[in-house]
Formats: sequence, C-alpha cells, structure tokens
Amino acid sequence: MRHNKKFNHLGRTASHRAAMLSNMAISLIMHKRITTTLAKAKALKKYVEPLITKSKEDTTNSRRVVFSYLQDKHAITELFTVISQKVADRPGGYTRIIKTGFRASDAAPMCFIELVDFDENMAKTAKKAKRTRRSSKKTTAPEAEVAEAPAAETTPVEEAKAE
Repeated sequence: MRHNKKFNHLGRTASHRAAMLSNMAISLIMHKRITTTLAKAKALKKYVEPLITKSKEDTTNSRRVVFSYLQDKHAITELFTVISQKVADRPGGYTRIIKTGFRASDAAPMCFIELVDFDENMAKTAKKAKRTRRSSKKTTAPEAEVAEAPAAETTPVEEAKAE
C-alpha cells in the first residue's frame, strides 16, 4: 500500500532532505531566485509556500513556527518584513518555476524557482504597449534589414552551388 507517500524523497534520508529544503528555502528568501533541478524546485515549492502564508500574520507564534523550519534569523527577518509586505494581497502561488533546459553532465532537467512579486523582468514586460496590426510609415528600415539578412546567412555549400 502507498498510504502517506505523496512527497518526493529526492533520494535522501529524512534529516538530509529537511536540511536541504531548509537551506534552499533560506536561499530563496534571501536571493529571491535560485537555480536547481526540477524535482528539488517542486519539493521546495511545497515546503516554502506555507511558510510565506504563515509570514502574513506577524505574531510571535508564527515567527516561532517558521523559525522551527528555517533556523536563520536573517531569513526570518527578511520573510516577515519585506516579503510579507509584497505578498499581503496575494491569495497563494508565491513562487514560479521556469524550466531552463537540461544539465550538461547528467541531463537532469534544470529550472529556476523565484518569488513571483520580486521578478522585475516580468513586471517590465507586462507594462509594454500592445502592438497593433496597422502599417506604419517607417517601412523602409525593416525592409532593408530583411534584404540584408538572407545574404549574410549563406553557407559555403550554398555559395558553391551558386557558382
């Protein structure tokens, strides 16, 4: 039977897994983004999101509960001051996992996990103006770039065939 076996053990003992997730959570809180494997990122997401939810209520008990998981005063201070202010109106989903490809040595799927409200790049792209399909009067510059692009991309094989 598979009762109570939902989480990924990550090939580690319980104490090693708890220490690793605690360290990764501290790094995520302090740096706002970390790069790791996909399996570890998914396990970290389940580990850190309840802690961020707990940090919304700044009481002595909630600080003690979060400290029992993280064991780092600086991370607790950062979590309860900076992060809890930014995620105060968000009902959940504080982290985002973005896949980046595969690791060269063992082909493990890699990704980065980040706090959603602290990603400046995503916030900047959301503010871009929408593009329309209307034609603009500046059509000469793009046509010149298009005309030059195929000539620059010829390979030696294509040049030999052309001769």
